[in-house]
Amino acid sequence: MKAIQYREIGKGPELVEIPTPEPGPGQIRLKVTAAGLCHSDWFVMGLPAEQYTYPLPLTLGHEGAGIVDKLGDGVEGIELGGSYAIYGPWGCGQCHACAQGKENYCTRAAELGIAPPGLGAPGAMAEYVIVDDARHLAPLGDLDPVETVSLTDAGLTPYHAIMSSAAKLRAGATAVVIGTGGLGHVGIQILRAVSPVTVIALDISEEKLALAREVGAHHALMSDESAVEKIRELTGGKGADAVFDFTGIQPTLDIARQVVAVDGDIQIVGIGGGLLPTGFFSTPFGASVRAPYWGSRSELIEVLDLARSGEVGVHVERFTLDTAVEAYTKLHDGQVRGRAVVVP
Repeated sequence: MKAIQYREIGKGPELVEIPTPEPGPGQIRLKVTAAGLCHSDWFVMGLPAEQYTYPLPLTLGHEGAGIVDKLGDGVEGIELGGSYAIYGPWGCGQCHACAQGKENYCTRAAELGIAPPGLGAPGAMAEYVIVDDARHLAPLGDLDPVETVSLTDAGLTPYHAIMSSAAKLRAGATAVVIGTGGLGHVGIQILRAVSPVTVIALDISEEKLALAREVGAHHALMSDESAVEKIRELTGGKGADAVFDFTGIQPTLDIARQVVAVDGDIQIVGIGGGLLPTGFFSTPFGASVRAPYWGSRSELIEVLDLARSGEVGVHVERFTLDTAVEAYTKLHDGQVRGRAVVVP
């Protein structure tokens, strides 16, 4: 089968032919209908050799959906021929976090060698993918997998961050979204769907700011030296009750620190490598800083329900496996508006 793999440190993804995998006991094979590209893929491929901990070659794709093609021995409750989305942050299934469906915070995954598809295990950027357990599949029903697949990360991750700040998202509150691309434009929609807050979007791209306005941002500002003063003006000097940084580089974290309100939240979602010092004389009194990771299994179901209601959607640019390497180049160069999705 065709697959997109990262095969050599320091080089980009490659289109290759590899054997079609067979499901073992308890496993499910999906014929992939859609696989999403993510900046996290480039983060992994950009790691130097001394920091790279994943196997090589690595089939990419931690956002995946497909049709159940074959069941391993002992699999129950999964419909052969059914359409499913893959829940990516696989855990042990037995620890306290996993018992709550919070496999994204599994305490034993690393020691047991359990890794997400595309981020350690073979991913969905291929014609077929193996899912390790039935609990890691969410039924799609009549949802279009191509329009939906990115919600398994680009929807789930913002949703998890937003819901963990739900207490701050009351009537009259303000939320700032920094970075309005793949995750940010979905985050804006989620904020509008689940809360009454005023949303201020920041980006360095006029095209992405236009997208932010399209999906519901009340204000869209350039993420430059004027942003802090403008946000203060829009909030009557108080600042933002919650800041969601989907970029995570040092300049955006500096903005987040300067605009968060007293007792506000900063959620660092992007993995741009910036650091935010917190404490007295650094962040306002009572301000919380959090680095959320992915989301729970129940939250994925809730995100898919928002998609079914039409309240949340993803702006998708489609590619084939044959053009996926080109898609990764466009993603790296910031030329994707919304989310890139490969359709095998």
